[in-house]
Formats: sequence, structure tokens, C-alpha cells
Amino acid sequence: MRILSVCLIFAGSLTGQSYDLLLKGGHVIDPANNIDRVMDVAIAAGKIARVAPDIPAGQARQTVALHGLYVTPGLIDLHTHVYTRGRNSTLFPDDTSLVAGSTTVVDAGVSGWRNFDDFKARIIDKSQTRVLAFLNILGRGMSDDRADEQDVEDMDPVAAAAKIKQYPEIIVGIKHAHFTRPGFAGLKRAVEAGKLTGKPVMVDLNILSISQRSTRDKVEILRPGDIGTHLYNDMHFELLDRVTGKLQPYMLEARKRGVLFDMGHGGGGFLWPVATGAMKQGFPPDSISTDLHPNSIMLPQVNMPNCITKLMALGMTLQDAISRATVNPARAIKRFPQLGTLGEGRGADIAVFELKSGTFQLVDSARKKRQATRKLECVLTVRDGKIVSDVNGLSFPLWSTQTQ
Repeated sequence: MRILSVCLIFAGSLTGQSYDLLLKGGHVIDPANNIDRVMDVAIAAGKIARVAPDIPAGQARQTVALHGLYVTPGLIDLHTHVYTRGRNSTLFPDDTSLVAGSTTVVDAGVSGWRNFDDFKARIIDKSQTRVLAFLNILGRGMSDDRADEQDVEDMDPVAAAAKIKQYPEIIVGIKHAHFTRPGFAGLKRAVEAGKLTGKPVMVDLNILSISQRSTRDKVEILRPGDIGTHLYNDMHFELLDRVTGKLQPYMLEARKRGVLFDMGHGGGGFLWPVATGAMKQGFPPDSISTDLHPNSIMLPQVNMPNCITKLMALGMTLQDAISRATVNPARAIKRFPQLGTLGEGRGADIAVFELKSGTFQLVDSARKKRQATRKLECVLTVRDGKIVSDVNGLSFPLWSTQTQ
């Protein structure tokens, strides 16, 4: 796509100006409101004030021209690891997410009911990024030593439910992960905590032969609204029959009764053969997420635009992908319509993207690559009505000798 010239426009006078910021001339994709066209987005007092064609620049204190770019609600990354004291394999959210257009991230179980208060004080309360959390059913949460994550006695549904009820606006669900003992004892305790709180469970649980677990049994334990992550890694779901390559009927049945499936790319959660076969047979992820941690941000270079780019390479439209990165995850964690939309009166969390044309190498979790002809990149992010990332300086004033 050819990107037209982008410049900053200042209104000449503050008299009569209604808006703090006007994003002008971008192609707005807001699936929640069925908007897919060139529109302007006006922001006042940290809220979406108006979305309409041709809002006069003179009505805003600052106007950024975005012709040729895409404007979407701020992305919601449903699977990240950002409690940096919980284990080494974590990242502070502001260092990685805002520059990628992710204004909301959900920590997927690094903290449990024993250390969530520390997570809140150290990370959640201090981050510009909105940080929500799946609380680990394990009281101590995740560890760099997987042996520490096998203590079923520390998986206390009542204690987890009590912590969730203490912070119902921050803790959006329960996480069960990295369980290597045979069977489903941990998952069943996580589901019990979900029943006590009305919250969904996100499960990261392998189906290796030594686990004495099968995909069919795993999805049958999950309730409508529960979330299986790492959809396109066949160590977590036998999504495709390993002999015929066809979609497994039990996966279709699980989706039909309301079980949700999350991308969870990460350093090990996305494989081209599985993703390609599933997408060809009409089984996309319900939500797009990164499984953000140091290993995934480095070699596969996984962020939300990267994940969207990969799904587009497999046939998904940009509009569909934005839906699975905004409104779908907002609904999954019961935060819609507060999040995931550019509806008037909602918080002004916004991402702006350039869709580049060329030849691009896309790497999966097995370090295998394929080529794509389009690549999505975030160029500007607005959080709570303020520009927090502007990698190309779209909102910066022009320098000239007169401004020295």
C-alpha cells in the first residue's frame, strides 16, 4: 500500500475548540460498531468524543493527519507474562506492548493468590499499559522451575476465589499451566475456582503421551467461555488428525458449545503446518495473542501486529483479524463494551497501523519461515487520550530554521 504524506496540523486558535486530539483521514476499522471506512476520530478528556467523516481540524487543539493508515481500537493481548518479579521469563508491559498498539494486556497466570498483591503494587499500578490478569490457580504462581508448579495442594479454589473477589475489576479469570503430572487434577481445581467466581479459565496444558491426557478429555472439562490457548501447537491440542490432516470433530463440538480458542503464539505455540491446515478448514483462533515473554519477543519477534500478519498470510482479512484482537478478547474477559471499541464515550485507547507491501519473512515457533507480501506495523498508539507511542513522528511539529 502506498502511504500518503502525513503531517501535523495545528489549529490556529484555541477559541471554540471542542476536542483535545483529532485523528484525521485514517481508515477506521471498528468491528464492534460495524465501521470500515475513512473516518475521523475526535478525543476529549481521554474519551472518544466523536467518530465521523470530515470533522473540521479547527475544532481540535491538535490534529494528526493519517491518510493511508488504519485506525483501530487499542489491541487487547489476551496472553502475556508481565509480572517481572514472578519469574525471569517476563517483560515489563510498557517496554513492549504500547509500541505494538496493545493498550491492554492480560497477564496469563504469573501470579497466584499468594503474590497477586505484590504484582498489583509493582506492575499493574505503575504501568501506562492497562494490565489485567488471569490468576494462577497455584497459590505461588509460575516459577522458572517447572517442578514448583506441580503442587496440587497449593491449588486452592477457595483461596483463589477470595483473591478474585477482592479485585474483580483487575482479575478477569483463572489460569492453569505447565502441569506435568498425569491427569487433570489442576485443571479441575481451576474450573472449580471459575465456578465460585463466574470467571473463565485459561488453560495451557499439554497432551503428551506421558501426561495420560487427551485433547477430547481436556476440552470436555472446559465450560462455555473457558479458553484453551496455544491453539496451533499440536502438543496442546490435537486439532488436526495426525493421519488424515482433517479437523477433529471434538474441536468443532467444543467450539459449538462455547469453548474459546486463543492463538497464544509465544516461543512454542504457533506451528505453520497446524495453522495452515486449520485455517484452510475454517478453524481460526477466537482471539489473537502473543504469549509475550523474552523468548517470543526475540527470535520469532512476536507482537500483536506480527500475529495478525501471519494470520493474514493464511487468508484472514485485516478486518477479521482486528475483530479477534479487539472485540473478541474484550468479550472473552467480560470487558465489552468498556474495551475493544471506538464507541463514543469509551476510553480513547487507539492504535494506528501501516499495511506495508513487499516481501517479508514470517517465523513460527519452530523457527521455520514462510514469505508474505503484506506486513502490518503499528505507527502510533493512543492510551487514555494521550499519544504514548509515535515511532515515525507523525504527531511531531516540523523543524525549521525559524524554530531554533
